[in-house]
Amino acid sequence: MKRITTNPAVCTGCRACEMACSFSHTDMFSSDLSRIHIAKREDKGIDHPIVCQTCEHPPCVEVCPVDALAKDQKDGHIIVDEDACIGCGLCAGECPYLAISYHLETAVPLICDLCDGDPACVKRCVTKAIRFENPGNQLARQRGDLASRLSNKGEGSQ
Repeated sequence: MKRITTNPAVCTGCRACEMACSFSHTDMFSSDLSRIHIAKREDKGIDHPIVCQTCEHPPCVEVCPVDALAKDQKDGHIIVDEDACIGCGLCAGECPYLAISYHLETAVPLICDLCDGDPACVKRCVTKAIRFENPGNQLARQRGDLASRLSNKGEGSQ
């Protein structure tokens, strides 16, 4: 099952992903309305994309007192029943990835829905810091990147 994967090492913090997400869902450009967020560590110069990890057993779904959240069985994204949601915030508190924010006016959780299998954020990420792929592909790519870095270090020290 494909999911959004991240590579913070190449994220520039441009927030194009946030703008693409918010516009695709609301026709407005606003970080506050995005379902993906860039966490910035100014002191370290690090930008890190934060997005729902489509947990196998999502704690956000389990904690919802009114069953307003459900896991889509096809692709694993979280379905939000906006009419049932009471805006209590328990789902955000249980998310281990801090990937849930709230609509400022409706208090409904903003959770990645994978844009029906064609995530707008991924299409707008120039550096490929976010991708839509099988998790195994991410691991293979990370191993290749590490091997490349290690071999380049060896060449420079000779």
